[in-house]
Amino acid sequence: MSKANKEKKKSAEEGIDIICRNRRATYDFDILDRLECGLVLQGTEVKSLRAGHAQLDDAFARVEDGEVWLYGLEIPEYEYGNVLNHKPKRPRKLLLHRQQITRFAAKAQQEGLTLIPLRLYFKNGRAKVELALAKGKKKYDKREALRQRDAQRQIDRTLTARRHRHMPPL
Repeated sequence: MSKANKEKKKSAEEGIDIICRNRRATYDFDILDRLECGLVLQGTEVKSLRAGHAQLDDAFARVEDGEVWLYGLEIPEYEYGNVLNHKPKRPRKLLLHRQQITRFAAKAQQEGLTLIPLRLYFKNGRAKVELALAKGKKKYDKREALRQRDAQRQIDRTLTARRHRHMPPL
């Protein structure tokens, strides 16, 4: 069973229906801490999300006046919406406990740290965002990560080939 299939099965068991992911985030940032947040949405936004339409590519979060706001999340207008349709790139408020906001705000104020969304999903019928406290990677960090991933892939290939040829382990 592939890694993606295992993840889908695991998330289905937990009642999580993933809408979209920010795949670029793990490449561009080192993830230090993760947190699940609720999301304040309008009716047509929910319908658009249920249809699977959203983009987290340029999204980020910011703490303002004791509240956390998500910017850059694009939820396209609902196809069957009327004049009450929403704006696709409007700022959206994230729902967190006061203690979580103060803890994340203090960490986010440190130099080089930012709040980025990793994935957007429905959990038991409610829209949630997985928010991460992250530090930007330098170019050489990205190259090193690629080298390590390629080396691990080569090791896995070798071990799989040995198992299929019924050869004794190294």
